[in-house]
Amino acid sequence: MASVYDFEAQQIGGQDVPLAQFRGKPLLIVNTASACGFTPQFAGLEELHRQYGPRGLVVLGFPCNQFGSQDPGSNEEIAQFCQVNYGVSFPMMQKVAVNGAEAHPLYRWLTAEAPGLLGSKAIKWNFTKFLVGKDGSVLKRYAPQDAPAKLARDIEAALSA
Repeated sequence: MASVYDFEAQQIGGQDVPLAQFRGKPLLIVNTASACGFTPQFAGLEELHRQYGPRGLVVLGFPCNQFGSQDPGSNEEIAQFCQVNYGVSFPMMQKVAVNGAEAHPLYRWLTAEAPGLLGSKAIKWNFTKFLVGKDGSVLKRYAPQDAPAKLARDIEAALSA
């Protein structure tokens, strides 16, 4: 696979989402969890979506239950939690695995394109973020503790590219 646009995901409601529909727009792809210490980052992600969405940024949330079983609910429960507690209006995808044999193909590609510390390809925890440029290539990987607001400069650069 040459770019993010070669992948497809399923929206939390079950609709197929070819990522090619976002061609020419920067993407911020995040593995999320509803019961994690970083869960309040949903508010910051929503703020990025509201601030930069009109200029083209697309935030995509991918719930994952692989870290401490911190997102055990159904897709419907996750969607409701995100909306009620954080007003999430950016697209949320169906729950996926991000590591191991069952990892979603998108995450296998993202981690190969942008390894973590010491070249590790594994996602270490919830709220690991990937910024993808307008051309569909990975620009940067961010650690879970990187607050969404701290990504603003990189997002501005991706929007201007």
